[in-house]
Amino acid sequence: MKSIAVYSSKGGVGKTAAAVNLSYVCSQRGKKTLLCDMDPQGAAGFYYRVRPKPNFNRKKFLKGNLQSFIRETDYPHLDLLPAHFSFRNLDLALDREGNGKLKHIFAGLADDYDYLILDCPPNMTLLSANLIMAADRVVTPVVPSTLSILALAQLVKFFDKIDADRKKLQAFFSMVECRKNMHGDTIKRFGKKKIFLRTQVPYLADVEKMGLTRQPVAVTRPDSVAAEAYDKLWMEVWKSLFRK
Repeated sequence: MKSIAVYSSKGGVGKTAAAVNLSYVCSQRGKKTLLCDMDPQGAAGFYYRVRPKPNFNRKKFLKGNLQSFIRETDYPHLDLLPAHFSFRNLDLALDREGNGKLKHIFAGLADDYDYLILDCPPNMTLLSANLIMAADRVVTPVVPSTLSILALAQLVKFFDKIDADRKKLQAFFSMVECRKNMHGDTIKRFGKKKIFLRTQVPYLADVEKMGLTRQPVAVTRPDSVAAEAYDKLWMEVWKSLFRK
């Protein structure tokens, strides 16, 4: 099982939209996919119309054996482990459990899924460090702006601080508006750096409307520019997983 963490320390950059759409694309290619919502706000579960089971919480998550708490979505090959509000205190528990706890928990799902996609909370905490260490790839959306570039630089420093492998960190430009000079200038300046994937996800109403339709873009607008962008993004990430 390959694991991909969709992570950003900065909110409002299209992180959950990317996790939701990447998981859908992956599943539609016939791969058994689990989207694990680690953000206590539960946005990924909201998009897929899936709520946690009544007896699920932080303590049950840390005990592992998650199969009974995983829910099916409306789409073939795609399951979801919804977040619980008690996940906001996972840092306290992980401080006691040790750094390898999440990797051990996720390893228990390896026989059931081909891909695990993690929608991570937007912060830099012990939970973030554990998610980064547990993932094979960390994919981070970056809005083409000064503050988002700064957040990316801070993330690279965070990788060094926790001794994570920088090679598994990949960035992509998100919520791109070509009419904005700043966006164009930022992409021109930083886009050729090795850390950036080629695919750019544009700022489009189709993505914003996910909050209303509660479906991936490729379901409501399969021929849209946004759906094509997420498909290309998935292919880039997927290919990188098998690159030596």
